[in-house]
Amino acid sequence: MERYEEKYNEWIKDQSIDEESKKELEQIKNNKEEMQDRFYKDLEFGTAGLRGIIGVGSNRMNKYTVTKATQGLANYIKKQGGENRGVAIAYDCRIMSEEFSEESALCLNANGIKTYKFDSLRPTPELSFAVRELGCIAGIVITASHNPPEYNGYKVYWEDGAQIVSPIDKGIIDEVNKITDFSTIKTMSKEKAIKQGLYNVIGKEIDDRYIEELKKLIVNKEAIKEMQKDIRIVYTPLHGTGGMLAKRILKEIGFENVYIVKEQEAPDGKFPTVSYPNPEEPEAFKFALNLAKEVNADIILANDPDADRFGLFVKDTKTGKYIRFNGNMSGNLICEYILSQKKAKNELPSNGAVIKTIVSSNLTDAIAKEYNVKLFSTLTGFKNIAKIIRDCEEKDSYKCLFSYEESFGCIIGTHARDKDGIVAVMTVCEATAFYKMRGLSLWDQMQEIYKKYGYFKENQISITLKGIDGAEKINKMMEKMRKAPLKEIAGLKVLSFGDYEKQEIVSNDGKKHETGLPKSNVLYFELENNAWVCARPSGTEPKIKFYMGVCESSDEKAEEKLKILEEAVKNMAEEAQK
Repeated sequence: MERYEEKYNEWIKDQSIDEESKKELEQIKNNKEEMQDRFYKDLEFGTAGLRGIIGVGSNRMNKYTVTKATQGLANYIKKQGGENRGVAIAYDCRIMSEEFSEESALCLNANGIKTYKFDSLRPTPELSFAVRELGCIAGIVITASHNPPEYNGYKVYWEDGAQIVSPIDKGIIDEVNKITDFSTIKTMSKEKAIKQGLYNVIGKEIDDRYIEELKKLIVNKEAIKEMQKDIRIVYTPLHGTGGMLAKRILKEIGFENVYIVKEQEAPDGKFPTVSYPNPEEPEAFKFALNLAKEVNADIILANDPDADRFGLFVKDTKTGKYIRFNGNMSGNLICEYILSQKKAKNELPSNGAVIKTIVSSNLTDAIAKEYNVKLFSTLTGFKNIAKIIRDCEEKDSYKCLFSYEESFGCIIGTHARDKDGIVAVMTVCEATAFYKMRGLSLWDQMQEIYKKYGYFKENQISITLKGIDGAEKINKMMEKMRKAPLKEIAGLKVLSFGDYEKQEIVSNDGKKHETGLPKSNVLYFELENNAWVCARPSGTEPKIKFYMGVCESSDEKAEEKLKILEEAVKNMAEEAQK
């Protein structure tokens, strides 16, 4: 008997598993493939928490895998003496999100740990804010971000409002892995938890404080006041959590013409109008684009289901077409806006800093240099950005003004310690008003940025390799590229090769230096003429991702060079799979 069959039988016989779950398992008893996929491994509690397909089984998101993670978290919190500080809990619109958040709260309560659970769905950035605002030891958000509807997830935040990092992540993972028997997972009734003061509900008061913090980040109130009747904004929450707060902040700061995509306004974990609720995907904007044309909108904005990311389309007033901004474009547009306006108002601190990830655009480097602010570059994942923010605060060294990653996530300021799609919506609308007051669309302004700094263009290629063999194939690809790094890509000389697993960068003259970053399964090729290629497995999906960027003196040259580089990277990926 295969191990997955043994685990299946263990679940069927386990008295801790409820009858409804066992019925679901009975339905697959003759489907070996489905049984194998559900039980060939345990859903791993990694550095990003849990993420997986909803269903019964050890490799699925269900109340057993969720409460196992929560019991492990509870054990760790108790070892830190953080019971009385409590845990803030938020959840998004996904299937089972509310149930998983409730199970998590009652598990923590049964361990003597206070919880502060939002009264209804809320964006991830507000959870990050709430952890700090309430002085909690930790936070939990139930979300699978922009994954397809069959997924859900479980993310853990620590007291600084950021996702857990080393050594805390390892400590929690160790505690989770120690739990081998579901009967050892504690729970209690909600009534008893409330009576004992352990189960607390939060909502409007945190919303109000969060909104007030966002308002403090506005740079040009006068531009909004002057243009609030002239700016037309289309917004969609993509069936997610962003609608309530995005509409509220735009209304409260003065924008009068905000049009919501009705077909996608109501929260719905089935995401009926999109195949993939991701603002990175142009298809998600189908309804928004139709509405924008009807109302002659200046910009179109979308949040993903947990509202930590945002997507942007901008009207080109010369052609009437709506142009999609990728994450690098929108990030650098905001970066230039904030730094230039703070400088104009003499509000740019001498110790100002900007943070990006190593797979984000080199345009940010040029902008940071122009305004004489410190640039930090770190590994992919906003928890790594948050760590830099925390270090800067602890050392009182730099004031972090703006941070972003190319995957459509950013934060202005430091009010939260994760991507904030709500503050991004607010700031892009503010920038739209400011530039329109000067006769420019956001597309015009993006062209001005390119003329000023150079035409930086980037792209990404993802290769999906699902199933049991997928992870192994991805590992083999990375090892092949690692052992025999290319000396040239697309006719461009490799100036240095970074192996972040070894934490070293080797120049083409053989000189080595440390990355200065934690270990990570990432390979980075710095090419001549400000071009680059980076390869890394996704931390949340069965994919290997290749990122790349170029810089040229014109848009046409940059596009041409990027296409050549893309083809070379595709060939590189194919060779690595052989």
